[in-house]
Amino acid sequence: MSATLMNERDLEFMLYELFDSESLIKRQRYQDHDRQTFNEVINTAKAIAEKHFLPIRQKLDTHQPTFDGKNVSLIPELKPAIEAVIASGISSATADYESNGMQLPPIIASAASTYLTAAGGVGLGYNMLTNANANLLEAHGSQALIDKWVKPMRSGRFMGTMAMTEPGSGSGLGDLITKAVRSEDGTYRISGNKIYISGGDHDLSENIVHLVLARVQGAPRGVKGISLFVVPKFLVSDDGIVGEDNEVALAGLFHKMGGRAQTSTALSFGEKHGSVGYLVGEENQGLKYMFHMMNEARIMVGTSGATLAVAGYQYALDYAKNRPQGRLPSCKDPLSPMVNIIEHADVRRMLLAQKAYAEGALSLVLYGSQLSDDEKTAPTIEAREHAQVLLDFLTPIIKTWPSEYGTKANDLAIQVLGGHGYINEHPVELFYRDNRLNAIHEGTTGIQSLDLLTRKVPMHNMIGYLATLDEIYKTIDVAKQCNNLDEFSTQLIEAVNTLKQTTESVLGAMSTRNIDLALANSVKYLELFGHVIVAWLWLKQGIVASQALSKQPHQADEDFYNGKLQALQYFYRFELPDITLWSSILHHTDSTTYDMKVDWF
Repeated sequence: MSATLMNERDLEFMLYELFDSESLIKRQRYQDHDRQTFNEVINTAKAIAEKHFLPIRQKLDTHQPTFDGKNVSLIPELKPAIEAVIASGISSATADYESNGMQLPPIIASAASTYLTAAGGVGLGYNMLTNANANLLEAHGSQALIDKWVKPMRSGRFMGTMAMTEPGSGSGLGDLITKAVRSEDGTYRISGNKIYISGGDHDLSENIVHLVLARVQGAPRGVKGISLFVVPKFLVSDDGIVGEDNEVALAGLFHKMGGRAQTSTALSFGEKHGSVGYLVGEENQGLKYMFHMMNEARIMVGTSGATLAVAGYQYALDYAKNRPQGRLPSCKDPLSPMVNIIEHADVRRMLLAQKAYAEGALSLVLYGSQLSDDEKTAPTIEAREHAQVLLDFLTPIIKTWPSEYGTKANDLAIQVLGGHGYINEHPVELFYRDNRLNAIHEGTTGIQSLDLLTRKVPMHNMIGYLATLDEIYKTIDVAKQCNNLDEFSTQLIEAVNTLKQTTESVLGAMSTRNIDLALANSVKYLELFGHVIVAWLWLKQGIVASQALSKQPHQADEDFYNGKLQALQYFYRFELPDITLWSSILHHTDSTTYDMKVDWF
């Protein structure tokens, strides 16, 4: 198939028309860059993806990591692919120059990573987790920790993980029991077990730097007694030489339905004398620090969801344009030529739904990347604080909506290919399996919905909620100047009113009724809010497309912008109306699921 990994024209639209990334070069941090350097990095990522990852994409899926009781084995082609990413600088693209980084805006780095994810799935995950690990330590670690662990991670010598989940507590981090005991030399001895640790063991680097949540002996129960530690696989001398084993043992590998390129591990820490751990920051503040990496990882998960949706859509679109089959209902001549399946109305329906989901999701995650940049580099304190408020509030939606609806897009891609969709000679079934994991990674949809309703919405007098609505209203005011968008501006106003009424109703139920019942349908609230956010971002895309069409562009761009407007129309007419039903369920505190008794199943 000749399908491209990503739609280059759409990435260009997102970066330079929708989010005006070129204006970032006015900021001091990015003054060495321009649009040309941005594009060079993206093109380099594309070249690496096509040369190193795309040829082994299927092999990464069919040849899962193996463990012989002593060593983990990966396919040999993965290491040079990862080394190519490291050598290009893309794995630490946003880091400071002094840390071996490129000081690129996160939105550009995110766009570059889409090519690598589309070609190699989670094969890039080793690099991405390492970068997030290093970012956390730079933000919260001592200079000694940064010098010893971050520098070799930035250079590619070491790789990093996050080790949180335990067999007995799962996502309930407040119940973790991994123990940390203080030593006289200022280090700690860590003992316990962790599961589902992505990249927890491999042969891709000299060392693996685990960020481990543990409870210092005597610390209080619950989340307030959790501390964070650097626990390397191998100890390292003061002069940087990798030394003896640190009692971080691989207990086994998990074999997942997707995401098979990256090891998923069960790790045992300190079975004999305790693994040496180095405290990050202060005791009992570990979860606060870990949220730095968790929130970054949530945006990465959302980006993966969007990317795989786009990749599946691009493949299905190319297939539909080139696969002849059948004739239109209006054709009664059995001797007439078959038409390509894209001529069938239902295939166009499925492709349009994929476009609405995939490109809506991509705009959402790129917006999140831009906010993560603005909170650090925006020109004023007010702008930085505003971006931080928006990003903190929207993170559950950025993680969840692309994960859920990206998978729906991949499901439709399989359907477009018909019988060819579910065989592994075509990658759309792989995209689906890989993407299905994203709704679970970094907090399930249900966990994210509880976070949104119990923390993010009421937090600080609803500052994040109100700031988000204010941004939507600003867009509506601009859209009112485009006559062709009147229908959608009006519908979005109605949708926001539905959201406001629903929010008031749910918060009221939470404060006056059984809170477990009030939160029983929290996922529907998250889905409702997510639809409003994606509808808003589609309206923003519609504004840009409408303004561009008024300038009478050449035919290819005219087609591109009309495609944007048609996807906008699809989302508003076919998807956004669903929020009315979800609002009714929430407004009436529907108890159907809550009232279901365990013994009735």
